[in-house]
Amino acid sequence: MELSHGQAVIRLQNIKEELERLGDKPELTAEDESSFDELTREFAEVDNHRRQLERKAALERVRSATTATQRGPAALKVQAGTPYGSDGYDLDPVLNPDSVEDRRFRNPWDLRDVRTFGRSKEEVGQELRSRALSAIEKMQGANDRVRSAATDIIEQWDDNESRIAKLCLATSSPEYLRAWSKVARGVGHMISPDERDALERAMSLTDSAGGYLVPFQLDPTVIITANGSLNQIRRIARQVVATGDVWNGVSAGSVTWAFAQEATEAGDNAPAFAQPSVQLFKAQGFVPISIEALQDEANVTSEVARLLAFGREELEASKFIAGSGSNEPFGIVTALTGTSAELTQGTNTMPITSVYGLDDNLPARYRMNASWLGHRKIYNVVRQFDTAGGAGMWVQLRDDQPPQLLGRSTYEAEAMTSTVTTGSRNLIYGDFSNYVIADRVGMTVEFIPHLVGSNRRPTGQRGWYAYYRVGADSVNDGAFRMNKVG
Repeated sequence: MELSHGQAVIRLQNIKEELERLGDKPELTAEDESSFDELTREFAEVDNHRRQLERKAALERVRSATTATQRGPAALKVQAGTPYGSDGYDLDPVLNPDSVEDRRFRNPWDLRDVRTFGRSKEEVGQELRSRALSAIEKMQGANDRVRSAATDIIEQWDDNESRIAKLCLATSSPEYLRAWSKVARGVGHMISPDERDALERAMSLTDSAGGYLVPFQLDPTVIITANGSLNQIRRIARQVVATGDVWNGVSAGSVTWAFAQEATEAGDNAPAFAQPSVQLFKAQGFVPISIEALQDEANVTSEVARLLAFGREELEASKFIAGSGSNEPFGIVTALTGTSAELTQGTNTMPITSVYGLDDNLPARYRMNASWLGHRKIYNVVRQFDTAGGAGMWVQLRDDQPPQLLGRSTYEAEAMTSTVTTGSRNLIYGDFSNYVIADRVGMTVEFIPHLVGSNRRPTGQRGWYAYYRVGADSVNDGAFRMNKVG
């Protein structure tokens, strides 16, 4: 038996609780009787193991004290300051196996020995995060980029409830990955008891009954973070991870500074704090696949993850530009429409002064980190402004889309309008860190074993119905200027 003293104590408590639960039943089934007998035998074995560890620990303390006495008063002083735990066994000669650091080299997904009694929520959360980071190092089906992205998400966004760490531990284990893959292939009847337990633990974290969380290493949020988004607005927007249905931030105006005479009372220069929020909405998708393709696919699990991530990118590329904000994210164009960020310029055309007008009107504090966002056709219109070699735009517009415009980077969005007709909003300039995209880690997939046709007969296809939550909005319209053709 390899349990440490602390683990043995926890296991004894768990066995006791289970025996009491069985003992409270008015009648026991044959399975209950068998479990009761097995738990009773295990209790005796673990209790005997606990007593052996205590005897060894007591003997080691006697030996240490004897050695210190032989070495003299100085050694006794050092020995007296040794940081033994409150139960006297934290520094047993098995190199303190109860420490979080040592657990990193054990099975991080086994949470049965996570002690909660007598520990604060912060201490338990710290251990769960440490275990999650250890799990990321060990999880299968992940490359270095995915591990790095997953680590960043845990370290930067895990909250006080350790919800992301718990999600990672529940959905990244080898048992969960195997179970999820079997369900995805339509062979859920082959799931082992350990794999079934892993599925049930993960399902307890979902908001609603039904569906299976995508394994952490295959979650589109992790994949997109690791590989970089094809959606260019994601590259420049501020991306955050939310653990609830709303992301809440903090913003403030500039602090007012002033000079003052010696020994005079300071003025109230505190800024007015606001709390911008981004509502998260449910997005959904469906992936059909034939039974033949499912049987022939060598690695259906990674293929499903790729399809889910690609479909998500396609949807968000449109909604992050023109989303209405009603049951979907606020697109950047929608968020800025009708605000002071909107500049009406030109008359059914887009002259060179429209580009300079956006730059002239953007406050300097946002201009340093500003970028351009527009459709490729609009950049081609800009390219035709100057036929004299680039002097009108300060830099020469060479082959392909210019990497910079007025010294600031350009980004492309196909969902932006490509026209210069009256009323079109076709070019945005500003600091896109003030456009927040809030992702919620944890995509859920429901597997449909058979799709049926119009006559309600099977079509020889299976399907995956997937859904997740995401939100986006401008949290500071003053950081942008958007061109509107007059």
